[in-house]
Amino acid sequence: MDQLLIKAQTLIEALPYIQKFNNKKVVVKYGGSAMLDEELQLNVIKDVALLKLVGMQPIIVHGGGKEISKWVGLLGHESKFVEGLRVTDEETMEVAEMVLGKVNKGLVQKVEQLGVKAVGISGKDGATIKVEKKLVNGQDIGYVGNIIDINVDLINTLIDNNFIPVIAPIGLDESFHAYNINADDVACAIATAVGAEKLAFLTDTEGVYKDPEDKRTLISVLSLEQADELIEGGYIEGGMLPKIKNCIDAVRNGVSRVHILDGRMEHCLLLEFFTNRGIGTAIINYERLFEHEK
Repeated sequence: MDQLLIKAQTLIEALPYIQKFNNKKVVVKYGGSAMLDEELQLNVIKDVALLKLVGMQPIIVHGGGKEISKWVGLLGHESKFVEGLRVTDEETMEVAEMVLGKVNKGLVQKVEQLGVKAVGISGKDGATIKVEKKLVNGQDIGYVGNIIDINVDLINTLIDNNFIPVIAPIGLDESFHAYNINADDVACAIATAVGAEKLAFLTDTEGVYKDPEDKRTLISVLSLEQADELIEGGYIEGGMLPKIKNCIDAVRNGVSRVHILDGRMEHCLLLEFFTNRGIGTAIINYERLFEHEK
């Protein structure tokens, strides 16, 4: 009986969140180790399917960098990066499209197996993502795109017809050439463009730490001002720095809250979205808190 009561209490705790986020768009950026483990992958898809079934409007944006590197290596080439961005020549771009297409349709298949409708697209479809060439400190690194416009028509059409859009990070320039895009950038741009209520990043870390060497310093909730202070104080560096900057930009541009979660933890999305404490780090616009959170 005690276990049944605990389950009932969990559902009651989730109720205000389900009510507040009903029919709201939420973007899940799916990447990291959670993409490589079949069991973790299925758990993530189950979470997203449940978000849909309780009334939210989820959108998945996925990466595939580790898989791209594997296939580039199988072709006898070495992956090169400049400031975390893959140097992408013509051949590498072809590999990226092939791999991301395979990942995309695999995710769609898993969603459909759970009885939820999904459609896989890239930014090429419906002219969804328009890009220009991205330069890194003036250096040309090939077909790497900088997002200049998001056309939400196709995304909204899919949502309106009860599909979960699953989006691969590829866009087109004005000459209609394909470009590889950083998936974090795509997730933030799409969340902003569709007016998402939430944006969740699945990563290989538990969240944001004030001291990365001390796991006790995990920060559960950050305001925009606190996030800025951590950056200015040099507490955030490496691969987390551009991610946090993306999160801050998304919140400043209308996304009410961004979550950084450990995708290796089973059902991390449900724990963060539907419990009072959550498990990762949430960057929140405090002007848009719900009544039960104040």
